[in-house]
Amino acid sequence: MARTLVGEVIGTHSDKTAVVAVTRLKNHPLYGKKYRVTRKYLVHDPQNKAQVGGRVEITASRPISRHKRWVLKGSVSTPKGES
Repeated sequence: MARTLVGEVIGTHSDKTAVVAVTRLKNHPLYGKKYRVTRKYLVHDPQNKAQVGGRVEITASRPISRHKRWVLKGSVSTPKGES
């Protein structure tokens, strides 16, 4: 089964591509405090459905281009102020 992640769209500048930031909570190995780690993924969005600020689900796929290895699976929520 392909790996899936949920993140927020932070950019849609290129055609059929969205930039998604996925934030995770990790525990510090020594002190045990939780801290945030954010990573950006380039996601293939064939219909240009992603909107900046929306939460989306992405899934791993075959390499589509030099940096794109993820495909937009669906929208979890829409940006605030839009329906």
